[in-house]
Order: sequence, then structure tokens, then C-alpha cells
Amino acid sequence: MQSKKLSGPKPGVPSQKFLDVAEIRDDIVIMKDGTLRVVLLVSSINFSLKSTDEQNAIVQAYMQFLNGLDYPIQVVIQSRRMNIDNYMHQLDESEKTIESDLLKRQIHDYKDFVKQLVELGDIMQKRFYVVVPLNPVTDKGTVQKGFFQRLSEIFSPTIVGKLTEDRFQKLKFDLSLRVSQITGGLSSMSLNAVQLDTQSLIEMLYTVYNPQLFEAQRMSDISKLQIE
Repeated sequence: MQSKKLSGPKPGVPSQKFLDVAEIRDDIVIMKDGTLRVVLLVSSINFSLKSTDEQNAIVQAYMQFLNGLDYPIQVVIQSRRMNIDNYMHQLDESEKTIESDLLKRQIHDYKDFVKQLVELGDIMQKRFYVVVPLNPVTDKGTVQKGFFQRLSEIFSPTIVGKLTEDRFQKLKFDLSLRVSQITGGLSSMSLNAVQLDTQSLIEMLYTVYNPQLFEAQRMSDISKLQIE
């Protein structure tokens, strides 16, 4: 027999069990249902500052971009508090190297001003993402499966384990073709797109599911994380 006081609270259910993400491999998000995702970080343009001809050209390019797709994509707009950690670190390094006491005090006052401006003004930063999916079951060019096989995979928790390395590389190649098509279509609208790597994907998911914790505890490099 062991008292409840000595035994302590039982460990809770890990939050990863409730996520749809199974793993992140080679800059690709693998979902628990076996589908894959690539996330592109896309730049923005100020449409209202463009001339009428430029606006019409952008709209036409956007229409051609959508009409050329035979698979769905997802556009995500994320708002987060502006992160000035790198900028403040640069100011700290400059303050250490400057010998003038007057300049040091000015940099110190400037850092306080910037911190108060961001905190009191609640300055937000928007990021734009395009999610490119690939479903090995339903998408064209992939191996078709029977109904009962697909049904068993839906309820099977080890579906990702069935994804062999050879099969993953084939799906990765098919997904890269879609990424090239998307980036090319976005470039026609003067939008630059870059694929998020594994570290950036983990940080993005971390901020989505832990927005308040992200402000207090920043993500470290994945090479420094201990994963069981």
C-alpha cells in the first residue's frame, strides 16, 4: 500500500497525443493520417500603393495561379508580437565595444525606449504562409489503395511507421514539384517564397499551440533538444 501523498500525482497525457502532426522529417510535416505538408513563408506587397495597371496585372496573375492548381492549398496569416531579441542583442554588443561613456548611455536609453515602445504599443508582426499538401491516397500520380486498406490506416496509430524511406523519398519528390509550381506562381505576383526548414517548422507549431508560453520561453535550436 502507498498513500496518495507519497505516490504523487500521475503524469498527465502528453499534448502530442492530441496533435495531428506525427513527425517532421527533412523539412516536411508528416501527419498522423499519412499525408504530407510543406510550409512556405511568403513575402507581402502593398497592393494599395500599386498603380492601376500594376493592380490589374497582379489580379490577373493571381487568377492564372489559382486556375493552374489541381490540388488544394491553404493560406495562413499569423499575427504575433514583434520579436526584437536579435536587434536588442546587436545593441548590447555595440554597447560593449563602444568606449565613449556618452554613447553608452545613449544606447542604454535607446534600448529602454524601444522596449517600452514595443510593449506599450503592442506592435504586432504578420507572417504569411502557404501550406502545400500531398495525399498519397487520393492525389494523382500516387498509388491507389482499396477502401478497407484506407479504413484500417485511418484507425491505425502506426501509419507513419509504414512509410518506408524509399516511399518517403518518392513522395518528397512529388511534393517538391508542387512547391516549384507554387513558388513560380507566387513569383509572377512579385511574391517571394521560401520553404521552412525543420527548425522553423517546429518553432511555428510551437508558437501556434503555445502563444503565451512562446513570449516567456523562446525555442532553442533543435540540435540542443533531447528527444526520447
